Amino acid sequence: MAVEAHVMNYEERIERRPNVAGGEAVIKGTRVTLRTVLASLAEGATTAEILEDVPTLTEADVRAAIAFAAASAQEDLPVAPAHVR
Repeated sequence: MAVEAHVMNYEERIERRPNVAGGEAVIKGTRVTLRTVLASLAEGATTAEILEDVPTLTEADVRAAIAFAAASAQEDLPVAPAHVR
């Protein structure tokens, strides 16, 4: 049985505006950069801790930041060459 993965449409929650945060990607309607959210996660913060620190965000906003990072990594990482035997 195949399990269909639900892929978040992070574009609904992320925007870039030249006049906000120097044009960095932010959570839509806020000045909170994705870099800030991702750095907090990388330092070990839980979603609950981030939401406590930045009450204007939602759990879906944090998931959107993660989805954006995953999509960006997929596009930027080089593909390892296949080993021929």
